[in-house]
Amino acid sequence: MLVLLPLLILPVFGQTQSQQIKLTSGGTINVGFSTDPANPNPGDQTELKISFLNKQNIVQQHIDYRIIVTQGQNQVFGIPITHTAKGSVSIPYQFQNAGDYQITVSVEGILFNPIPPETAVFPITIGGSQPPPVQPKSGCLIATAAFGSEIAPQVQFLREYRDNTIMTTVAGSSFLNAFNTVYYSFSPSVADAERTNPLLQETVKAGITPLLGILQIAKFSTIGNSNLSVILSGIMASSLIGATYLWPAGLVAKSVREAKKLNSKIVITIISGILLLTPISIVTGNLQFIMITTSATVLTFVGLGAIYSSWTIAKIVRKANTFL
Repeated sequence: MLVLLPLLILPVFGQTQSQQIKLTSGGTINVGFSTDPANPNPGDQTELKISFLNKQNIVQQHIDYRIIVTQGQNQVFGIPITHTAKGSVSIPYQFQNAGDYQITVSVEGILFNPIPPETAVFPITIGGSQPPPVQPKSGCLIATAAFGSEIAPQVQFLREYRDNTIMTTVAGSSFLNAFNTVYYSFSPSVADAERTNPLLQETVKAGITPLLGILQIAKFSTIGNSNLSVILSGIMASSLIGATYLWPAGLVAKSVREAKKLNSKIVITIISGILLLTPISIVTGNLQFIMITTSATVLTFVGLGAIYSSWTIAKIVRKANTFL
């Protein structure tokens, strides 16, 4: 996992699998399930399409649900209890390995009335028609190539932070799916280049080291597995990432701002709007909306971190010059 992050995510369209419909374990409601594309392979951006149907097979609005994706005994993805007003959702996910999975849909409320959890389980096979692409199970391709092994402590930390902190919330998992859309577009090539170029490998390793420290701080600042906690720790990590890696770009932005007299009120309004839209997107349960707002929040605070660190550096340099 590295630092460059997406802002706008375009949905992936393709052939949709025929919908399976199953009655929940308690017999209260039907659940429909399909995937887009119909036969996903590892690395494909896949939409898990789920709908909730009453006994007349009409979409039932206002459902409280949660999703668990397992492979064997291991949970690989999950969405905590979430509300959908429409009664149907499309959840983006990227399966990393071929094999058999189970999608468990748990219904825990209908029309704002809680009910005992009722489940519907859907089996799905990934990569049945094609061999999976060769890539480490961790998914942290660049870090794995830099440190030489997917069991290196640094890579294990990145994997653990991803799976046990980021992926445990709707905000975190939605953002990570957006991140993966960009990350897997270039990381295999970078990882291959690292393996054949020791100098590049050492350079990337040195570049990742500050990121590990930043994520350690973010991990220790995360209290519980709530959306709010993950968002706040993500804001802090994004600001530190911007300050550490992008302060030269901040100096450029500073010079542009001084030349063009950028209106600070406009900037504050934009930032406030993004911070307001992020919790709204989580409340609505629209995962595409959440992907966009969380990505925008991260990019915003990466930029703010870069700008304010560059201003601090410029002030220090000016004060130093007064003593020379």
